[in-house]
Amino acid sequence: MTQPGMTSPVESRPVRVTVWFDGDCPLCRREIALMRGLDRDQAVKFIDLAVEEPGVASPAGDRCAMLARLHAQEPGQPIVSGAAAFAAMWRAIPLLRPLGQLARRRAVLWLLERLYIGFLRIRPILQAAVRRLENGISRRDLTHGG
Repeated sequence: MTQPGMTSPVESRPVRVTVWFDGDCPLCRREIALMRGLDRDQAVKFIDLAVEEPGVASPAGDRCAMLARLHAQEPGQPIVSGAAAFAAMWRAIPLLRPLGQLARRRAVLWLLERLYIGFLRIRPILQAAVRRLENGISRRDLTHGG
C-alpha cells in the first residue's frame, strides 16, 4: 500500500491524500467516480474498503467505523473523517482546492460537518432509492436489450 506523499510503482506522481470509502454504497461509488474524473493529476489514492485486498488493512482498525464515514489522510497528518476528509480530498484536486482551503477555517468545517452528519442520517434512505433505480435500470436493460 502506498502511504500518502509516496509514489507507487504504477503512478509516477506523488499521492497528496489517501481516501478510504465504502464501495458497496451506491452514493459513495458515484461520488468517488466524480472525484476520480476531476483528479486529473492522480493526486488522490482511493481505497475501496468493500474490497478485501491482501495486505491492505483499515488503518483506523475499526472497519465498521471506516465504512460509516469517509476517511482521508494527507501526508504526515492524522486520519480524518467526515467533512474534514472531504476537505482533504478537495485540496488535492485543483478544481476543488479553493473549497478545501476554505474548509480550513474552523467555522466552515464546523458547518460542513453538521451538513455531513445530516446527510448520514438520510444516507440509508438515499442508498435504498439509488439501489432501486439501479436495479430498475438493470432489469429494463435486460428486458429491452439495452
